[in-house]
Amino acid sequence: MVIKVEKSLSTMMNAQIIGSGKETVVLAHGFGGDQSLWDKILPVITQAYQVVLFDWCFSGVIKEPNTLFDPAKYCQYDGFSNDLIALLEELQLDSTVFVGHSMSGMIGCITSIKKPHLFKKLILVGSSPRYVNSECYEGGFDINEIEQIFSSMESNYYGWASFFPTLVIDKNDSESIKKFKECLKKMKPEIGLSVAKTVFLSDHRDILEKVVIPCTIVQTTNDLVAPMCVVEYMKRMIKGESTIEIIDIDGHFPQLTAPFQFLEIFDRVMNKSF
Repeated sequence: MVIKVEKSLSTMMNAQIIGSGKETVVLAHGFGGDQSLWDKILPVITQAYQVVLFDWCFSGVIKEPNTLFDPAKYCQYDGFSNDLIALLEELQLDSTVFVGHSMSGMIGCITSIKKPHLFKKLILVGSSPRYVNSECYEGGFDINEIEQIFSSMESNYYGWASFFPTLVIDKNDSESIKKFKECLKKMKPEIGLSVAKTVFLSDHRDILEKVVIPCTIVQTTNDLVAPMCVVEYMKRMIKGESTIEIIDIDGHFPQLTAPFQFLEIFDRVMNKSF
């Protein structure tokens, strides 16, 4: 007789808790990445804090067979938010500081509305509630530009995966460009395309006025994915206290390209009483 043992969600999501300290920090990577994209800042923050790392279900490092990813469940951020809630509840964590890069910033906002006790601060890195321009909103992309991304992914995923990092990471940071390329190429093309559609066609502007957890928005001076106008919009619309921290670099990945400046901001946020 074969007994099937169900794996826990934390195991399936490669969750780990490292470091030590009274406060817990949750690091959530963005589209196409995995938890290794936090490696440059980990040696510092794990000295003072307990740190939770994990991989989203779309990540290329999820062990095969990937039974986690379901395109119907993850066609909206709600599916990711429910996973985050389940993960933190399994780990018996609350009152955490959530650091969400890109799409994870908005997932954190959604989760904070559903389960506010899970977080005491949100750090939103390069996040955007909507990427597509509309008549009264500038998100950074026209719909035809978004459709071109999907078309490129569909016709030649690995070619797109080699090119896209050069657009979203400082061209002088070849090491980080290479690292993100490797992450994208590990992801299954059909999963990558499905999640890209979820991300780039998302519209969560309406939830910002429901976010009451204190937020720090971390932004670079030149981010193709989340331009400054989006950051200013988020600052206006978030109901709770929010501040903007600017890092004077190009690209969408300050934790890779400017880890020391990122850590300076992180330290200020952790020592700030809202």
